[in-house]
Amino acid sequence: STIEFTGALHATVTKQIRLKNPSKKTLIYNAILIGRDADDFSLPKGSTVTIASKKQVSMNVEFTIRFLHPAEAVLLLTSSGIDTATVSFSLKSEVKHIEPAGTLKCKSPCYEL
Repeated sequence: STIEFTGALHATVTKQIRLKNPSKKTLIYNAILIGRDADDFSLPKGSTVTIASKKQVSMNVEFTIRFLHPAEAVLLLTSSGIDTATVSFSLKSEVKHIEPAGTLKCKSPCYEL
């Protein structure tokens, strides 16, 4: 599935991903961010996710919007367990508006002979 990060230029946007474990075993995933803009995304709670049997956990993904172009990356959750599936999420961003950092007033003549 795709997770969209939208906000103002230079803003940090946090999204929560809810992961459920329907099995009878505890699952341990290692999270990896890959792709062209993977460095702009981060996992503030670390890259290891443990989900107890029949439970669910939330995982935070942060993105700081540094450029006007859309950013793309992939979040991969892999496990060393034999019967555990790899989970992937597409991460995409969009700048919705630009907040001015400040205002500067200048006074100069428009034309001089």
